[in-house]
Amino acid sequence: MKTLIYSFCLMLVIALMGGCQVEPKPIAYGAANCAHCNMTVADNRYGAELVNDKGKPYFFDSSECLMAYVHEQPEQSEKAAFLLVTDYTRPDELIDARSAHFLQTKALPSPMGMYLTAIADKAVASKIQQEQGGRLLSWNEAVKAVQNNERPE
Repeated sequence: MKTLIYSFCLMLVIALMGGCQVEPKPIAYGAANCAHCNMTVADNRYGAELVNDKGKPYFFDSSECLMAYVHEQPEQSEKAAFLLVTDYTRPDELIDARSAHFLQTKALPSPMGMYLTAIADKAVASKIQQEQGGRLLSWNEAVKAVQNNERPE
């Protein structure tokens, strides 16, 4: 009987530990609300996500909302397990926001009007920039552009 109770307790601990993994969650487009502006996250080319150190996901309708959120709440950024943005060229794929390349061009309007589009591959970002115009920004440059409300002319 003790062996049975011990086995049950061990399986319970293993099951609970498995449920506590800190990982990104799929964005429920059309159902999730932006943690910054409260708009519905609708466009799968521009969604973003912050996952805190406890595994709680926060969804955003655009990279600029994620940037504004972490600027206004730097402790969230510091504790974040993941800061993710959608790769514009692969809408079903979230990429590390800090290593993404952000194209800011009037030709590609984003949900919040900052015209920021995240792209994983720098060569692809440069090619789209040649076709659409605008400027390429790093994560830090894009955060600064959002803070300063810099929009393309």
